[in-house]
Amino acid sequence: MLTQPFADAIAAAEEIIKDAPHIRTEQDLAEGYDYLAASIRAAIQMSWAFEKDFPFFVTSTGPYTKMGLDNPDTLYWHANLRPDAEYVVAGTRGTTRDLSFQVLNGNYSPTEVPGGETAFDDRSIDIAADGTYELTLGPGTGDRNHIQLADDSTMLAVREVFGDWANEKAGTVRIRRVDTAGTAPPAVTTDLMAKRYEVAGKMLVSRLKTFLAFPEWFYLNLPVNTMTEPRRTPGGLSTQFSSVGHYELTDDQVMVLTVPKSDAPYQGFQLGSMWYLSLDYINHQTSLNADQAKADPDGMIRLVISERDPGLANWIERTGHDRAYLQFRWQRLSRELKPEDGPTVELMSFDELPDRLPYYQESRITPQDWKARIAGRQAAVAERMLG
Repeated sequence: MLTQPFADAIAAAEEIIKDAPHIRTEQDLAEGYDYLAASIRAAIQMSWAFEKDFPFFVTSTGPYTKMGLDNPDTLYWHANLRPDAEYVVAGTRGTTRDLSFQVLNGNYSPTEVPGGETAFDDRSIDIAADGTYELTLGPGTGDRNHIQLADDSTMLAVREVFGDWANEKAGTVRIRRVDTAGTAPPAVTTDLMAKRYEVAGKMLVSRLKTFLAFPEWFYLNLPVNTMTEPRRTPGGLSTQFSSVGHYELTDDQVMVLTVPKSDAPYQGFQLGSMWYLSLDYINHQTSLNADQAKADPDGMIRLVISERDPGLANWIERTGHDRAYLQFRWQRLSRELKPEDGPTVELMSFDELPDRLPYYQESRITPQDWKARIAGRQAAVAERMLG
């Protein structure tokens, strides 16, 4: 049967989910099966997009195909490349906070992160007054808007980052291979279909293994209920720093993260499940960026991570997760971040919040305003994901 390799991969992937070492509760396992379904969708999409002669941009990760602690504020795309071919990338700069590009050599695997040969944001290229731009990619050298591909270049990744979900608009981006533009690919064959199902199966298993191993490298070797100083984000991102950690809390415990509101154009925080995925950021406030968060009069942002509702604007909902990953990101930086730019961590009981949280009364929010806030998130993501 032509699809048998993919069916076998699904069965193997289910065993990976069932045997994941972090599973403790029925919720953990149910979320794992949900992750499996999303990964199956993504593997099929990725395999059928593995087109280097007639390339196109495809969503790398999104609300329903999550992987790799996806940032709720970011749209992710990628296109596949041949290092000896020439490509043109054309687009229009939107009104979002950041637009970055990265040429990768290789793929994520359970043993390594792909190298980032070239990583830059739109400040490094010429953009016309009407917001349009055009990049060329190929083996040779060129001007400011040319990217020289190395012998092992395989992919171009694009990230667009939102600050104000309701009002910022995404740009456009497209790619063409110079020597195949205006022609058509060959008709599909059963051999090609068999290969794509086989590749999709390999992608599925590798994806799950990789992102279960990934946190071991960067998170779980850290002391619990702590966060690192800001540091350059692994993987070659040119202007991003991050601070990471993981928590383990009871329902009566609260974690308060205090961080200066940054001068960086983008600053964001999120929680991630033990599957290394963003929590539900559409229907719950499991993330906040500096535009969304309430800053206190002293210039600090205080995030309150709690299972119980404290009635505060900066409540980060745990949504039943006793353990989760913590991540701050700063992007489009023009300077190195220092330890004092990063977060401090305090643990306290839920009942201590009114006495220990500075500006507690000023941070209160009514149930009606909270409901409106969640409705705004739902509407903004629904509109953004049509782009």
